[in-house]
Amino acid sequence: MAATSALLSIFFALLTLTDSLIQIQGLGIGINYGQIANNLPSPSRVAALLGSLNISRVKLYDADPHVLAAFSNSNVDFIIGLGNEYLENMRDSTKAQNWIQQRVLPYVSQTQISCIVVGNEVFKTNDTQLWSNLLPAMQTVYQSLANLGLNKKVTVSTAHSLDILASSYPPSSGTFRQDLGQYILPLLNFHSQINSPFLINAYPYFAYKDNPNEVSLEYVLFQPNQGMVDSGTNLKYDNMLYAQVDAVYSAIKAMGHTDIQVRISETGWPSKGDANEVGATPENAGLYNGNLLQRIEEEQGTPAKPNVPIDIYVFALFNENLKPGPTSERNYGLYYPDGTPVYNIGLNRDLPQIIYSSATQIRPLSVLNLLILVIAGIICT
Repeated sequence: MAATSALLSIFFALLTLTDSLIQIQGLGIGINYGQIANNLPSPSRVAALLGSLNISRVKLYDADPHVLAAFSNSNVDFIIGLGNEYLENMRDSTKAQNWIQQRVLPYVSQTQISCIVVGNEVFKTNDTQLWSNLLPAMQTVYQSLANLGLNKKVTVSTAHSLDILASSYPPSSGTFRQDLGQYILPLLNFHSQINSPFLINAYPYFAYKDNPNEVSLEYVLFQPNQGMVDSGTNLKYDNMLYAQVDAVYSAIKAMGHTDIQVRISETGWPSKGDANEVGATPENAGLYNGNLLQRIEEEQGTPAKPNVPIDIYVFALFNENLKPGPTSERNYGLYYPDGTPVYNIGLNRDLPQIIYSSATQIRPLSVLNLLILVIAGIICT
């Protein structure tokens, strides 16, 4: 009897632990999977990692066939990318259709692909020809998808930096830059026509880094703070990211559209930076992504769109050692390439370490579940 009682105690303890681990794994976020590095794990190992984390949405910056093949028959949904260097060619319907036939069609039946991002932060460049190529390229890619019967499954968008805004404060006064109006209005009309999202890369870190004496660290890290009230709407904001999103909604509305959803294609915080990159620490990165995760789990909306849960892809899965620019650019990852977590994301959880093995991958809970079944069998007998 004493032995049975002890086994029951262990049984229920393991059930509790299992529930806890499931909560740890249920991150509920999208993740950017960048590959500007020479030391990353293989796509099959990345697939095992994301499976253990229960992450089911991934954004690529290309259409890497090795990655798409590694995730076949998984529950992971992909956004794939067409780089800026492709835009001119993608205006040509034959070239666009050939690209889709080579890069999308062979994989879409087994790997979920829901969106092609045509170009990235095009308006951040000074290349007006690139600006002019963007919408025709998006339209041609979409028409090619339609020709192949894929446009109901795969949509088209492009990702913007917040440099497209002329004004973002207060959020209700958000407007697009005047020099971009002739490009953005037809782009918005296209988004409305095909019902695709408007994607933004939003980084409160940059605002803090540039003005650490004026921008509250608590405000950008989702920590308790006094917030700010939008004088135009009387809505209160307790973090900068939501204010940035609503500023984009205001700019879109000023162009005559209220039917386009804004989604965050990139956001994150670096864990390391140069001497002049204020705030780039593991502690701040952990707070930013951990607090952001909590809000995603709560399905929060922004003050202006409270019934539309924020849709976010965190940047990034790994540190990328070949990225150019300041040190911070190479240190946005949740993981080091060897599978070690860079920092604790808070909420009493750690990211599990990747277990590299040539053997068949075993889900992290499988051994624990087996123990539970064995103990349950002993108790029942």
